[in-house]
Amino acid sequence: MEMKMSCVCLVLGLVLLMTISSDAQPHALDHPRLCCFTFVTVNIPKKEILQVVKTDDNCSKPGYVYTTPKGKLCKKVLQLN
Repeated sequence: MEMKMSCVCLVLGLVLLMTISSDAQPHALDHPRLCCFTFVTVNIPKKEILQVVKTDDNCSKPGYVYTTPKGKLCKKVLQLN
């Protein structure tokens, strides 16, 4: 019984050590940070726009992300009105 318990402790200790020393990242370093996959065509009133951010150059579909009080919307072109 003592041998089994020491093996269990050893395995748990190794798992804990591997978890603490892991170099894993929550997001891959080469993954684009901001991409759009669907776009809206509605005009967004200028007074509603809080922020505009261009999507990452590595995205398959380029565009702009508009942040409004109601949420985020993706458009293909920069709205200048």
